Amino acid sequence: MRDHTDLQTMNERSLAQQAAVRRDTFSPADEKILRPFSIWEISQFMFDVPADTLRKKLADDPTLPQGATEDDGRQRWFSLAEINELRRRLRFRGKSLLPQRPTGRAMRVAVSNFKGGVGKTVVAQHLANAAALDGYRVLVVDFDPQATLTHSMGLTEVREWNTVWGIMCRDLCREANRIADEYDDPADCPYPTADELPEDVQSIAAQRVQDFIQSTAWSTIDIIPSCANAAFVEFASAQYRSIHKAWSFFGCVARYLDELPDDQYDLIIFDCPPAIGYQSLNAAFAADILYIPSGPGYWEYDSTTSYLGQLGDALEDITNGFERIAQDAGITLPKRFDDIRVLMTRFEASNSLHVAMMDAFKNVFGADVCQNPIEMTRAVEQSGRFQMSVYEQDYRQMTRDTWKRARQSFDNAYGEFKDVVLRAWEARTKVEERVE
Repeated sequence: MRDHTDLQTMNERSLAQQAAVRRDTFSPADEKILRPFSIWEISQFMFDVPADTLRKKLADDPTLPQGATEDDGRQRWFSLAEINELRRRLRFRGKSLLPQRPTGRAMRVAVSNFKGGVGKTVVAQHLANAAALDGYRVLVVDFDPQATLTHSMGLTEVREWNTVWGIMCRDLCREANRIADEYDDPADCPYPTADELPEDVQSIAAQRVQDFIQSTAWSTIDIIPSCANAAFVEFASAQYRSIHKAWSFFGCVARYLDELPDDQYDLIIFDCPPAIGYQSLNAAFAADILYIPSGPGYWEYDSTTSYLGQLGDALEDITNGFERIAQDAGITLPKRFDDIRVLMTRFEASNSLHVAMMDAFKNVFGADVCQNPIEMTRAVEQSGRFQMSVYEQDYRQMTRDTWKRARQSFDNAYGEFKDVVLRAWEARTKVEERVE
């Protein structure tokens, strides 16, 4: 027979193994450091100019970042901050290197599905990294208590009040007081005020909007992290919902993000848990675009089908059952997305079953299926093993062709993702301009 002590022992052994992986991946101070990038990478994959042309620009203007030179003097390496300075200052044939950014707040994308192992975190991580290398400022929000995205971004010590759970507690306090203030006599309010809520909720009420955001190894990627202790958010949220029945629990994160300055970020990416619950519903209501990763097997297709049905039903139930609460809180129902996309992951073009499943997805979902799947390569497999994206892996640690193939797969997927985001962003901007 086995009891809780066996589980605790297994946990201790696993934590020791995690520490070993981090020693191999992070710096001696247990801090993840982003590697530098070579002129070859910058010219071919970021600026799309000949390497010699970039070298000449650097030689002509010594005030530009010059990077660090290897001992043999053959290659220069640049930090992400230096690359972004080059973006701001360089022009090629009169063309700016800065990415296109329509006006208004950042676009928000939720990466979500039921099934574990379909690559939600891998997709969220790589899209964030690719966007950062493209010159965008990114905020990632880890809704998943497994906290894989948080760990991959280099954060290992996170308290639950710094997670989405903390954001929801803060929102409950603010909404409780807002609702009470709508009564001529607050004593007539049938719902509790913030000072009548549980102490653990009240303790977070004074948190400022920026307090939940932490920096990462990437200078232009910030994160609202998660942790294992945040797993109880589903139980706690149900309890808080029963205490305050007028709380529009599904709008917490959207309200929080609306407090951020419009120009603080360009893109916000959500990594969602494999379930329909308080956290995933908050992600859905805050998102402009829904990205649904799915593996190339029937079980993934089956899970995606269930996810679509249950999320649709949940959003319909909220539309029908919370209309008055949502209206009072300034939330428009029904929830509408600017776009919904299905992205095939772990795809092998040489596998006839994968090709058949891709055709089946396209037959069912049509143009909503992304044209560029994420291919399964050795570099992609290593990204999960070492908590490093393909973009973070040094191509000198493997054959250049292997690295290029993996990078090009994600670059192609990111290019299509960027087109989807920019189309939705521009359409939203035009609508807002007409309203004004």
